[in-house]
Order: sequence, then C-alpha cells, then structure tokens
Amino acid sequence: MKKIIWFSIAFLIATNALSAKVKSQIVEYKQGDTVLEGFVAYPEGAKKAPGIVLVHDWMGLGENTKARAEQLAELGYVAFAADIYGKGARPKSMEEASKLAASFREGDRKLLRARGQAALDTLKSQPGVDQNSVAILGYCFGGTAALELARSGAPLKGTISFHGGLSTPKADDAKNIKGKVLALHGADDPFVKPDEVSAFQEEMRKAGVDWQFVSYGGAVHSFTIKEAGNDNSKGAAYNEKADKRSWLELKSFLKEIFPSK
Repeated sequence: MKKIIWFSIAFLIATNALSAKVKSQIVEYKQGDTVLEGFVAYPEGAKKAPGIVLVHDWMGLGENTKARAEQLAELGYVAFAADIYGKGARPKSMEEASKLAASFREGDRKLLRARGQAALDTLKSQPGVDQNSVAILGYCFGGTAALELARSGAPLKGTISFHGGLSTPKADDAKNIKGKVLALHGADDPFVKPDEVSAFQEEMRKAGVDWQFVSYGGAVHSFTIKEAGNDNSKGAAYNEKADKRSWLELKSFLKEIFPSK
C-alpha cells in the first residue's frame, strides 16, 4: 500500500513539474494593416528549439488549437497558434464560420498565404526558436492554409494537414514546396472526396515532393476535434482512435524533419 501511495505522489510531482516547464501567452501581431491575435506556447528555458505554426479550423483560434500548441511545447517545440481571421473575428455559428472560411479558401488564396507567412514570421521572432527549423500544421481549414503556405515556397522543413482541404487553384505551385509533406485523412470524409485526394497525390508526384498520405478507416472530417461530436452521419465527428494514431504519426514525422531534437 505504501508503495502505491509513494508512486502516486511521485506521479503527481512529475506531472506538475512537466506542466511548470511550459509557458504560454497571447501574442498580438499584424499582417499589413490587420491586427491578429495568436498564442505561443514554449518550453521554459528553450534555446534553439524547432518552431511549429498551428492553424485553426474554420471556427477560428480557440481552446482546442491552444491545447495542441501546449502539447507540442511539452514535447520541446516552440508552438505558435496563428490567427488567420483577425483579432476579435471569431465565428459564433457554423454558418458564420463557413462564410468566413470560404472568403479565404474560395476567394483570396493570396491573402491566406500572406496570413500564413505573417504567422511564420511571428513564430521565428519568438525567443528560443531555431529559425532554420520550422514547420506548419493545420486542422480542417487550417490544413488548407498550411498547404498553401508550403506551395508559396516558404522555407518549411515540414507541412502537416489534419483532415484538411487538399485542393488548390494553382497545382503547379507544388514545385515550390521545400520540405516534406504529411497529410492525415479520414477515409470516410465526405467533404474531401476521393477525386480531391487523387488530384492532391498527383500534384505531389508531379512536383517531386517528399510526401506521405495516411488514411484512417472509419474516420470522417474533423476526427481530432472532440467538439465535433461522434455522429459520423453528419460528415464531421471525433474519432478517438484516429486522433491518437494521427498524433503518433505527427510525433514520428517531427522527429524525422527535426533529427537533432
């Protein structure tokens, strides 16, 4: 019994120590004249750690993306959760989110890339970031944003899309991709259809990109987002197995692109 008690105490101490090693704060930055409000999480005392930009889903920068940034900081990375929409622009409904996301995704890809670049520049300006070791990842809408920044030729070691949109109006821009690409996809995603997947894979092949595509059976759109519920018939739903498996895949990929970490 005493061993169990001491083990429990040691576990709590270790857990608290881990939490104490991660710091976070809100970061205000700009793209052009637009004020943006991001969130940075970093391991305390980090020196020359790889940096990762995270891009939110269509609901805007919220607690889910911030929590993911803190998880990455616990692994030793400096993680910057970007704000694509602008300070205070947080959709209050799915309809509002759809309209706002579409203004970037279907309207102004140039602006989407500019917002991604502003986030990357802000990440690289954070203390303790190795400016030569940076990556970007995104969820849903954020996956589209991450891939667009890679297609712009940004100096990224890696680009990761979690259940993101894969299409682009300028497929030839894939030749500008400088790092490796990992796409994590729900096999039953009704919003990113097989023809879009095929077009993306052909785009990567044609451009000679070092890419990986992992498809999770039984998973639909938004499979890493608990707030999506668990009803696959809606097209977007959380899937615990796919969430855990994709996070392991991410960690392996990060070790590959940042071998010194």
